[in-house]
Amino acid sequence: MNTLFWTLQIVLGIFFILHGAALLVSPPQLQETLDALPYPKAFRQFIGLCELLGGFGLILPWWLGVAPILTPLAAAGLAVILLGAVFTHLQANEVPQLTATGTVTLLLLVVTFVRWG
Repeated sequence: MNTLFWTLQIVLGIFFILHGAALLVSPPQLQETLDALPYPKAFRQFIGLCELLGGFGLILPWWLGVAPILTPLAAAGLAVILLGAVFTHLQANEVPQLTATGTVTLLLLVVTFVRWG
């Protein structure tokens, strides 16, 4: 069972590291989509930094055994960020994105409660 949660943490961690980096760097093809959002660029970069750090927080503390309490805290923090994304997708009537974001939020909550133990 531990292997399952490790795999989940690593996959989620890599996803958030890459997504956070993409928000920080904003490649041209992503920039158009981001500009359509009702949030300023500084806020999007802040969220990108939080996602990047949270992705590392999902993996490194538990793996290294250094302050492993940071892993469930990182998962909970990312879940809070994604709840904001859920509301953004609700307002825009983006059902496919809403489903994906909601699923990832639930997986982060599973990691939070399992690793909090």
